Amino acid sequence: MRNFDYVIVGAGSAGCTLANRLSEGGKYSVCLLEAGPADRYPWIHIPIGYGKTMFHKVYNWGFETEPDPNLNGRKVYWPRGRVLGGSSSINGLIYIRGQKYDYDLWAAQGNKGWSWDECLPYFKKLEHNDLGESATRGVGGPMWATTVPGGDKLVDAFISAAGACGVPHVTDFNDGRQEGVGYFQLSTRQGFRCSTAVAYLKPARNRTNLTVVTGAQAARILFEGKKAIGIQYRKSGEMIDVKAKREVILTAGAIQSPHLLMVSGIGNGEHLSKLGIRSIQHLAGVGENLQDHLQFRLMYEVSQPITINDQLNSIVGKAKIGLKWIWNRSGPLAIGINMGGMFCRVLPKESKTPDTQFHFATLSADHAAGQVHPFSGCTYSVCQLRPESRGTLRLRTADPFDRLAIHPNYLSSDTDKRFAVAAVNFARKVASSAPMSQFMKREFRPGPDVKSDDEVLAYCREYGTTIFHPSGTAKMGPASDSMAVVDEKLCVHGVQGLRVVDCSIMPTLISGNTNIPTVMIAERAADFILDTARRS
Repeated sequence: MRNFDYVIVGAGSAGCTLANRLSEGGKYSVCLLEAGPADRYPWIHIPIGYGKTMFHKVYNWGFETEPDPNLNGRKVYWPRGRVLGGSSSINGLIYIRGQKYDYDLWAAQGNKGWSWDECLPYFKKLEHNDLGESATRGVGGPMWATTVPGGDKLVDAFISAAGACGVPHVTDFNDGRQEGVGYFQLSTRQGFRCSTAVAYLKPARNRTNLTVVTGAQAARILFEGKKAIGIQYRKSGEMIDVKAKREVILTAGAIQSPHLLMVSGIGNGEHLSKLGIRSIQHLAGVGENLQDHLQFRLMYEVSQPITINDQLNSIVGKAKIGLKWIWNRSGPLAIGINMGGMFCRVLPKESKTPDTQFHFATLSADHAAGQVHPFSGCTYSVCQLRPESRGTLRLRTADPFDRLAIHPNYLSSDTDKRFAVAAVNFARKVASSAPMSQFMKREFRPGPDVKSDDEVLAYCREYGTTIFHPSGTAKMGPASDSMAVVDEKLCVHGVQGLRVVDCSIMPTLISGNTNIPTVMIAERAADFILDTARRS
């Protein structure tokens, strides 16, 4: 059995960050385990390439939910990264922190040290922001925040139309207030994807105290009594044990971190005993509190040939796209799909801060990796930022390599249903406002036949889908919270030598895309872990 100071499970948004920070200085030995391969696939690094990785069986776990009764019994495809960089290597690149409100709420729930003001230094530490340094922005960090170039005719019309609907124009969504409309920032660096594998892991790969093992799927946490001492993993059909002299750190994400906890004996003791799993620590909250952003897409045919559809439907257009990227790393290949963003309140009487996120794309297709429509098109994607609906994860068997049963329980809250209708109606209001209205030739999804609130809700049930932000399944909270899994230092309650460091620890889902908040969580955790080491 090989020995390391720290064993990290999952080389994703958090795992790559931790591997770098814990191996800095050479004092501690670190082993980073990743079930997937290295990130050598070229489309991983080209920003628009996530359409190529969305359904890729090598680089994507390709999870699927159980049939959801609130979505007309549909199963929903949940892509998650299975490659160095994890989901930061296959995501939509949007660079968002969330709102001040989100983190202050965490602190108010008993999580000392997690307010916005206390998290802000870590957000600044991790980033290199092209808007420059300020009281809320950082420069010189590993993760680049690159603003989408302005001047797109359709995006500019979207911004102006939103302004006509009362939403102010902003250039920075990440100052804690968030409310406004403008061009997104992306996790890109000079025309390439800036994943955590690129930003954090690559600079550390040659350190002699860092070992990275790919193709290594964790099977269970090894315990001596209630102390975690290592990980058993499978590589090339062989079961291998690796020992952690100091700590085991789970960074496998909101699906697989709780999965690994449960098959290792940490979870609801009654549920585990029914599957023949010996309980190490009863924690009823493992696999509970599942939250996700459910998106509803509205699509329009555009009256002028000014969309990405037009370029991709033309041989000459495709050639121009390729040449732009080759020549100066610009154009659609360097940007991805979503250029315009908006954070607003569609239920203003109930929401003191933005409750809705818009992703606006000058492109339309039936699904994320599908062929674009054979006409000029654009897409408004809307999602509720803080859904009330909560889902669960359940073991099917005690086999660590069996898939979990994922029950998102979307639209189970009356508030979430009202939000869905209000969000679609507000998107239609923006589309019908000048100057956007002059470009909107026809709405083909939901379509003009979908008019009443009941019809809009029925549309949302039939076509709503994930926007890829599952979180909360190993929530952070004080010991007095019976559903808490980790404390404010991210140590698992009731055991020693074990932490969870990823978006599963979020008590409540943050308002926006989850990649950058997960990196922040890992930066914070690195300080917690190193502080513990210094005091031991």
